[in-house]
Amino acid sequence: MFDPGLLRTFVAVAETLSFTRAGELLELSQPTVSQQVRKLEVAAGRQLVSRDTRAVALTDNGEAMLGFARSILAAHDEAAAYFTGSAMRGRLRFGSADDLAMTLPPILRDFRQLYPQINLELTVGQSAFLARRLRAGQLDLVFIKEEPDLPDGRLVRRERLVWAAHKALQLDAGSPVPLIAYPAPSISRTAAIAALEAAGRSWRITCNVRETTGTLAAARAGIGVAVLPQNMVPDDLVALADLPMLGEVDFTLLDNPRAAREPIEALVSAIVGRGVRAPA
Repeated sequence: MFDPGLLRTFVAVAETLSFTRAGELLELSQPTVSQQVRKLEVAAGRQLVSRDTRAVALTDNGEAMLGFARSILAAHDEAAAYFTGSAMRGRLRFGSADDLAMTLPPILRDFRQLYPQINLELTVGQSAFLARRLRAGQLDLVFIKEEPDLPDGRLVRRERLVWAAHKALQLDAGSPVPLIAYPAPSISRTAAIAALEAAGRSWRITCNVRETTGTLAAARAGIGVAVLPQNMVPDDLVALADLPMLGEVDFTLLDNPRAAREPIEALVSAIVGRGVRAPA
């Protein structure tokens, strides 16, 4: 049996090739680091580290031990996370609108670590598609965009919609506004067309998209103007102020009342607690 504490010290020495630097990383004194490496060598019955006054290097046995140590520590950490996490278990079928999904990786990563026995299944798509699947009982919880003030669901955040385009795109006041749009039904498509027609502006669809990556790619190529939540406009696009004012959109969590409540409430709390931030 190899002590995980000794293995961690050995890995730190192997990765830094310095007893002093390893001690700084582990908050141990240099003599303590040397002592722990020596204990591991005794346990292994082999010399693992070659050291002199000028350099530290791994022996062939040390290289072999490094691979074993990393595997042992990974398994140790996984077991610790499993048994120290919540005992909550089950399956959670979670759906997220594609642009909102870009904000979720840190939240879902922490959730999986905290609840390792919950089998989280993620579906990414358009809000209308996810809402239909929820109503059909095919999903347990969805995170989607909705028109403001609808009576159902849990509001996470409300955002203003803005026009976004590449700074090189020039709009002629007498020409149709080139739109980058999702297929109907789509909140951003409906908002864009309604705002332009209310202002007497003509428009045309220059790019049909089905996901956020396509929307951003088309906007960056100067193909047209996209409608995005204000907080989700990337730095390489600009919000346009010379087009009609758009409305707002709600980021909402909807759940299946027939699904197990405990996993749903745990993920709802995680999303609401961390909030929604623009992707890096």
